[in-house]
Amino acid sequence: MRRWLPPLAVLVALIGIWELAARWDLIADALSIEPFLVPAPSDVADSLWNDRGLLAENAWVTVQEVLLGFAIALVVGVAFAILLHRSDTLRRAFYPLLMASQTVPVIAISPILVVWLGFGIGPKLAIIALVCFFPITVNMLDGLRSVDPELPRMMRTLDASRTQILRRVEIPSALPYLFSGAKIAAVISVIGAVFGEWSGADEGLGHLILVAQGQVQTARVFAAVVVLSALAIALFGVLALLERRYGWWLPRRARVA
Repeated sequence: MRRWLPPLAVLVALIGIWELAARWDLIADALSIEPFLVPAPSDVADSLWNDRGLLAENAWVTVQEVLLGFAIALVVGVAFAILLHRSDTLRRAFYPLLMASQTVPVIAISPILVVWLGFGIGPKLAIIALVCFFPITVNMLDGLRSVDPELPRMMRTLDASRTQILRRVEIPSALPYLFSGAKIAAVISVIGAVFGEWSGADEGLGHLILVAQGQVQTARVFAAVVVLSALAIALFGVLALLERRYGWWLPRRARVA
């Protein structure tokens, strides 16, 4: 209760202020817009209930895209981090390019990926994987490089191979870093899914937001955003539980994300 009560109290207070400001048209007057463009939280709650079937149908599409794209980024990111860790030459060659890749806005290349890969699920998975790839790879690589050098030396005195050292020492020691990167990637994966659906889709929460915006159904837009936020929080929570399950023996300071 001591951990959850303060943020819960702040959230309730903000929702209450938003409700009053929307009902009294304070926000609309301050922005010089029509009151119907500023839905109150109660209106958003009504949309969540009345449009639950539409939201659930589109949310399921987005969930599939997010899970598959995240899984691709996780597998490729971990493999690429291990490859860079095992080769100083590759790390010096690719690490600057990995950093430079983050200067390219994904939303700018999303239409190009749609042209290349079509209007199916392919470009959505590519965009989500691109968004998630960086935090997973960088954190995993940092974890592999943070291993106490005495541990590999001790393993070598026991005639352990390079693969055995990687599997028994380096990867377990890198787990907290991997979970930290994965939790960040899970949160931003829904953003990548929305970008992909905005570039070209006929279903999904991103597509639903575009349609609702065109129809000036602002309450439905906010309801879709709430579902997206809930999805991101759920993914983060699942990874946090996995971190507790498989990283309990690691130092606590290393497990703080």
